[in-house]
Amino acid sequence: MLLDSASMYFRAFFGVPEIKAPDGTPVNAVRGFLDFISRLVGDYGPTDLVCCWDNDWRPQWRVDLLPSYKAHRVVAEKQGAPDVEEVPDPLQVQVPIILEVLEAFGLCVVGADGYEADDVIGSFASQANQPVDIVTGDRDLFQLVDDDADVRVLYIARGVGNHERVTNDWVRNKYAIDAHQYADFATLRGDASDGLPGVAGVGEKTAATLLQRFGDIDGIVAAANDPDGDMGPGPRGKIKAAADYLAVAPQVVAVARDIDLGSPATRLPAEPVDLQRVAELGTTWGLESPVQRLTEVLLASS
Repeated sequence: MLLDSASMYFRAFFGVPEIKAPDGTPVNAVRGFLDFISRLVGDYGPTDLVCCWDNDWRPQWRVDLLPSYKAHRVVAEKQGAPDVEEVPDPLQVQVPIILEVLEAFGLCVVGADGYEADDVIGSFASQANQPVDIVTGDRDLFQLVDDDADVRVLYIARGVGNHERVTNDWVRNKYAIDAHQYADFATLRGDASDGLPGVAGVGEKTAATLLQRFGDIDGIVAAANDPDGDMGPGPRGKIKAAADYLAVAPQVVAVARDIDLGSPATRLPAEPVDLQRVAELGTTWGLESPVQRLTEVLLASS
């Protein structure tokens, strides 16, 4: 089970009412994130679990290809370090607490410098050699769904309690494409939340139709540039006008699948590795109930 950690704790922050620790520090994202893990582990009983981390939420190599990538979320640019993302202060202070608690439980946290959590997830999923469930509220990860490899997405956009199990049939029923085409579909359609402009005048239906007919972006571009091809003049003009964007955007949207992540200890622990530290953190931050729930779930899953 691969957790898109930031996707989950953002949802916890905005979805769980404000709760404060004894010292007044907000902890709603911490509580929500821990309860999400408890629920998912309880429901699915994974043998391995990784909290995938954004070591760089806006990698420079993606920005070099497409400067608009996530540009609207930048608070401050930094030379030689990740840009500062716009994150609400009451959430920002909770992220170190989340990491402390995960460490005390012995839950595996993995990030890769110069890459987003999506890339860590893509690399784990592609190298796992076992069934994989990806927990995220991010549609971009639909590109990793692979029925043959037993990789699916548990999509939490409507909440962890109402998550959807995304398989290739789910993607096909929703978007009229196969999951392996989703990255190209998103490139064509665009995604304002990631600063992807898309191809002007091409929405979901046109993007799906083009992919059905020509397979992928390379096939679509080739058809648009073929004077004897059977692409209509409307789509042909739009694709040709977006040539510069289509030359770089697919590399931005595609998640990395080949990062060397080493051999982290991904096995789900049978109990917290540091019970005393878990208890201390529970008392300090007013997290007694969620840490107790997660402890019980781990014991029950062992």
